[in-house]
Parts: sequence; structure tokens; C-alpha cells
Amino acid sequence: MAHAAKEKPYHPALRALQIELVKLQRRLISEGARVLVIIEGRDGAGKDGTIKRLTGHMSPRETRVFAPSKPSDHQLTEWYFERFVPRLPGGGEFVVFNRSWYNRAGVERVMGYCTKKDLDIFFDTVCDFERLLVRSGIEIRKYYLDISKKEQQKRLTERKIDPLKTWKTSPVDDAALKNWDAYTEARDDMLRKTSHKHAPWHIVRANEKKAARIALIGDLLDSFDYKGKDKKLVKPDRGIAFEWAESKMGELSY
Repeated sequence: MAHAAKEKPYHPALRALQIELVKLQRRLISEGARVLVIIEGRDGAGKDGTIKRLTGHMSPRETRVFAPSKPSDHQLTEWYFERFVPRLPGGGEFVVFNRSWYNRAGVERVMGYCTKKDLDIFFDTVCDFERLLVRSGIEIRKYYLDISKKEQQKRLTERKIDPLKTWKTSPVDDAALKNWDAYTEARDDMLRKTSHKHAPWHIVRANEKKAARIALIGDLLDSFDYKGKDKKLVKPDRGIAFEWAESKMGELSY
């Protein structure tokens, strides 16, 4: 399948979609809408770069990005979702979580940072929590950036030698490759248990960074109605970005 990002030069295509994002944001601000975009994926999947292009030309006053750090000792004693609640969008705000409460289903699970009981409680409550947010008026979009093992290894190696990317390196990088199969199992379990009609997961095949960015932004825009929407422009490449379903599990990287 020929991808849209290849058929049309990347920068003009990206600029056109970013203009559409500005149109969308005008609607969100005027209506006081609240939008939460969750972006997950393995280390090196391209989350930072995707978010940079997604938010780069949006209003800095109404746009926020939250990347959760290691919880403090006090936060470890709180209700798990508590530290995320203050970061949720208010009226007219567009908020992106660069990783989220789904850390529990991924990194914490694989690295042994949570107990099995903690994990079971998370799976028992996360869908109810998200449904509560949706009922309160928050629109949730969830994306998982999917890359192959070969591509992850390539990107994590590049981090170590590129002086502009060394800040991204951590001991978790080596563990990501070592525990590839465990992360795959965790990913599949998370998708099966936490994709629901109020907040379904969307998969973005992210081995090609530019194509992934174009497809994700197009998919996001396609999910909203707003004045002046160019429906032909925002139609995403469904070979790259698609809603998760059990029947599509075979299309993920293993």
C-alpha cells in the first residue's frame, strides 16, 4: 500500500494538517470542550517527535503536554489515578499525555515496579475511570505507537551516539530490548482489557516516523467535527492508523 506521507511531500502535508488542528482548536476553545490525547508505545516508538508535531502550532495557553515522571514516595501511597487528575483538561483545553496511567500496564508490570494485586486493581478500574471522565465531558483519544524489534534497537542505539538525544537514554533502554517478549505480552493484554467503546485504542504503525505522524494527526482530526474541516485532507491512511480490534492483533509487531 502506498502511504500518504510518501505520495505527498512530508512538510506540506504536515503543515496542512497543522492548519486543520488550528481550526479544531478554535472550536474547542469556543465551546469550552475538553480533550485528552493519550500516546503510548515502546521506548523509541517516536512519542516525543509525534507530540512535538501535533502541538507545535497549537495555542500554548490552551495546550498542555504531561509526561509523568517516577512517582514520589508520597504518591505511591495515594490512589493510583490521583496524580493524573490535576493534569486533566479544563474547559477549552487540549491535553496530551506522553505516557499515562497505562505505565502500570507496561513499564511497571514488566519491570516489577508494581505488584500483581496492583495490576489486577488497575485493570479492574481503569475502564470505569475512563468512562467516568467521558461522562463528565472529557473526550479521550488513545494511541499506541507500534514498532518492530529491529527498529527499536536501531533507534535506541542512535540515542547513545547522537549528542542531541542522549538525554533520552536510561537504564530502561537496555531492559526494553532484553524484555521485548514481556513487553509484547503486556501490550497485548493492555489492548484487550482496556479498549472500550468510550475510549478505544487506535494503533499507529510507527516504523516510518513521518508517515506515522501524518497518519496519527489525520486520524485524530477525522474523529472530530469542526467548522471548515477538509474531510479529504484529514482522511488517514488506514494501513498505518486504525482502531484496535482482536482481528487486527496479527498486524502488530512481534
